Amino acid sequence: MKVLIIGGGGREHAIAWKLKQSPKVTKLWCAPGNGGIADIAECVPFKATDLTAALAFCMENRPDLVVVAPDDPLTLGMVDVLTENGFRAFGPNKNAALIEGSKSFAKELMKKYDIPTARYEVFDDKEKALSYIRENGAPIVIKADGLALGKGVTVAFTVEDAENAVKAAMEEKVFGNAGAKVVIEEYLTGPEVSVLCFTDGNALRLMPSAQDHKRAYDNDEGPNTGGMGAFSPSRNFTKEIEACCLETIFIPTIKAMKKEGRPFKGVLYFGLMLTKDGPKVIEYNARFGDPETQAVLMRMTSDLFEAMNAVIDERLNDIEIAFSDESACCIVMASGGYPLKYETGFPISGINNAEETGAVVFHAGTKQENGVYKTSGGRVLGVTAKGLTSEDAAKKAYQAVEKITFQDMHFRHDIG
Repeated sequence: MKVLIIGGGGREHAIAWKLKQSPKVTKLWCAPGNGGIADIAECVPFKATDLTAALAFCMENRPDLVVVAPDDPLTLGMVDVLTENGFRAFGPNKNAALIEGSKSFAKELMKKYDIPTARYEVFDDKEKALSYIRENGAPIVIKADGLALGKGVTVAFTVEDAENAVKAAMEEKVFGNAGAKVVIEEYLTGPEVSVLCFTDGNALRLMPSAQDHKRAYDNDEGPNTGGMGAFSPSRNFTKEIEACCLETIFIPTIKAMKKEGRPFKGVLYFGLMLTKDGPKVIEYNARFGDPETQAVLMRMTSDLFEAMNAVIDERLNDIEIAFSDESACCIVMASGGYPLKYETGFPISGINNAEETGAVVFHAGTKQENGVYKTSGGRVLGVTAKGLTSEDAAKKAYQAVEKITFQDMHFRHDIG
């Protein structure tokens, strides 16, 4: 079977790595891919958001499955375009991807179906948003309504910071059109947990929990990033909490989307806060999270290709989906200065030495030039290892990180 993966980051490398293990997969393409993906798949030079190029490639090469991994092509409707032209595409259609594409839609869905989440208001008028902040004070959370590469959320601990976040989104347009509307939420406290699930619109199958680290620096300091590392499972996500989430959040969300005429087929990501009042939804993503995917797929023992096809055919309950009891930890190695200003183009050494320790090095922002890996993005590598406990997995991942060098490299020392 021939498979095309859309995307070119660490998540896509992990998906390609896992699909490559399926005895049914004989050919892998990835568009646009990256330096590491090029070692296991043929990279195709079109952007993940280029729907026309994706369809033209499929018409010519006839893949048996297209995995649309990133948020942008999903919300643009790539799955719709491919499906309408007779191709099997994994991921939600445009209607369903709105659960991530619009935070206001997601919040209104939760309100309508009594799915627990933070209290909120939606604003498309800057002055009204600023007035609301002054009335309610801080801490408070400001979210750009649309997609902002994981950087559209500000947890403001002062009124001034909250006002600046609104002005940045709505006046300075730092997130483009994504910030034309903002969602302002109450500040919740408690451990954060990420839970991904496969769903075919009716059934859902949970993957193991994970915990992401968003802040750039140790001790959760510095600006928000797309994620500086993750480990799986979360120590806080007990069987009791899982049962509660199934009853109050996971199953109601799948049912709500179906009831709204937007059945969700693909991977649905639940970003949760375990508050003193019970689990609440912070955000939904309409796809595999990054870097949680690297840690979670390291633990998957069943066939990802089979799972994706079962989702498309709405027969998820008929197949086995299994994960190891081991823990996994992913350390993101980033370019110095990320997520703000950083330089790229630096040679990377030591990846083979790192993998000799037993870790897997997933490439996020790399390219290959004359057989040499070079940095080409903010997040460069996701060094991922398994262990009997999360501490053991983290120790092994950091041992592998020590083998890798590139100029201005930056990573957190407290993942896991």
